[in-house]
Amino acid sequence: MTENQPIDLLRLLAVRLERLSVDSNWARHASGLRGNIIKLLEQADNGEPVASNRLDLLIDIAFDILRRAAQDIPDRAAFRK
Repeated sequence: MTENQPIDLLRLLAVRLERLSVDSNWARHASGLRGNIIKLLEQADNGEPVASNRLDLLIDIAFDILRRAAQDIPDRAAFRK
């Protein structure tokens, strides 16, 4: 992975977390995590060092929340029956 790839991935994940429905059980978790991601991105944009283990942790948590939120979405096929 290049140096900017985790930062670019965090930018994408922040956008995805923002798009979670407020009705989602995970929206509040996503909001808090997104705030942490934005702080880290601001730090990186200002040229301050960012710990790689913090980057990895935020990426892992973001994917976990998005995965869990997606699992809560009802299957449309189940409603058609």
